[in-house]
Amino acid sequence: MNSVYILKEGAKQIGIDLSEQQIQQLIQYKELLLEWNEKINLTAITEERDVMIKHFLDSLSCVKVSRLKNGVKMIDVGTGAGFPGIPLKVYYQDIQLTLLDSLNKRINFLQTVCDSLGLKAVEFLHGRAEDYGNHKNYREKYDFAVARAVAELNILLEYCMPFVKVGGYFIAQKGPNIEEEMNRGQKAIEILGGKLVEKIDIPLPFSEINHNIVIIKKIKQTPTKYPRKAGTPTKSPLI
Repeated sequence: MNSVYILKEGAKQIGIDLSEQQIQQLIQYKELLLEWNEKINLTAITEERDVMIKHFLDSLSCVKVSRLKNGVKMIDVGTGAGFPGIPLKVYYQDIQLTLLDSLNKRINFLQTVCDSLGLKAVEFLHGRAEDYGNHKNYREKYDFAVARAVAELNILLEYCMPFVKVGGYFIAQKGPNIEEEMNRGQKAIEILGGKLVEKIDIPLPFSEINHNIVIIKKIKQTPTKYPRKAGTPTKSPLI
C-alpha cells in the first residue's frame, strides 16, 4: 500500500474525503518531517506507512468530534511535530490555529511546514502552557483546545482548560487505557470548569490499534489560580 492509498482509504474509514491537494500537502508534510527528524528529534515513528497511520490518520480522527468545523479558533497544546493541529488545518482550511510548543527548534520546523504547505491563519507560540494559559491574550480565547498524548489526563486538563472559552471544548487524544485516567481526572474536570461530554473509540485504519478521544465541555470559567506555575501540574496533579 502506498501513501496516497493509505491516506485516501484510511480517511474514508474515518468518515472523511481528502482532496488530491490535501493528500499532496500531507505527503509533503511527511517528507519535511522525515528530513528535519535527522537534525532534531521530532518523532520516533519514521516508517512512511506508520507516519501516515499513526500520525496523520490518528490526528484526522478528531473530525469524529461533530462540533469541530471550519471557522473555529483552536489551540494545539504541546503540539510537538504538529499533531494533531497541522493535519486538522489541512482538512479544515478555515480554522484559526495556534500551535504551542516549549522547544524553539520545533517551532521553526512548524513554521517551515506551514509555509511550505501554504497554510494561512496559523500562529506559533514558543513557551509553556502554564505561562500562556495565564496570558490575557490567550486565556479563555479558544473554541477548542486539542492535545495528543502529552501527559496524563488530570495534568493535561490543567494545561489546556484555561485556554478554552466557556461553551468551548477540550479534545484529548488518548490511548486504549483511558478509563483509569478518566477516573483520576474527574476532580480536575470539575475544578477547572469542565464537564465530560463524550468518549469516542477510534480504531485506527490499517492497524490493530485502538485510540480514544475524550471530549470535555467548558461550562464555567476556570478559577484564576489555574494553571499553577510552570512544573507544578506535573509534580502535584489535581486528584
